[in-house]
Amino acid sequence: MTAVPVAAPGPSAARGVAARFAALAVGGLAIVIGLGMLAFAAAGPLALAAGAGVFVVGASVATRQLHRHHGHARLGGANAVTLLRLALVSSLSIPLFGALLAGAAPTGPTPASLAIIIIATVSLSLDGVDGYLARRQRLATPIGGRFDMEVDSVFALVLAVLAVVVGGAPWLVLLLGLPRYLFWIAGAIWPWLYGPLPPRYSGKVVAVIQMITLIVLQLPGLPHPLAIALTVGVLGALGWSFGRDIVYLWRRRPAAERG
Repeated sequence: MTAVPVAAPGPSAARGVAARFAALAVGGLAIVIGLGMLAFAAAGPLALAAGAGVFVVGASVATRQLHRHHGHARLGGANAVTLLRLALVSSLSIPLFGALLAGAAPTGPTPASLAIIIIATVSLSLDGVDGYLARRQRLATPIGGRFDMEVDSVFALVLAVLAVVVGGAPWLVLLLGLPRYLFWIAGAIWPWLYGPLPPRYSGKVVAVIQMITLIVLQLPGLPHPLAIALTVGVLGALGWSFGRDIVYLWRRRPAAERG
């Protein structure tokens, strides 16, 4: 999202934004718990607590960062939508924690499979709504874009692990949830990878294809050869997208890092 230059709000306005976001987060936590009890009760109370913990940690970090860097006196609808998406993604972690805590091997279809697909589809459908609202309300900020990106990254990772641990998909599927984190690790080694990138529509298309594929991979009984073919195809698209970004950043890296 593109930032709109505005006068920085005073400390009281920044605290007000953080307070409103924290109040919305209470509602988000209720959504996580409600979905956990209604759709994933079989996962058990420990898994429900772990899923709620994922949301609390994410919302707490977001509240702190918005307080420091939001730069507007109004919270806006965009951050509320991203917070809702965080709640939906956190609820998806509940059946994952349930399977991990039970130590169960993949068993194929589960009663929660339909709920996973529905919740994931709703979350994906809301992606892009936050950006639209931010631009429409003239409240787009770098921290809002970062919040959205981190939720997307966790979303992809949770779906990838769910597909393998709960749905019994091939282990290769895990790679679909790792690109953002592998890029982050590489950036710790080569800091020029943290440089700014131009907005690319093609990159957004690849990201949507990645998420749609991860949702499809939640389907019970999906043949392994088809799952592998889908995964390899999307990995190729991700490799092209990230590779192009890496080349762009490498060509513009600081002179001090050119050897």
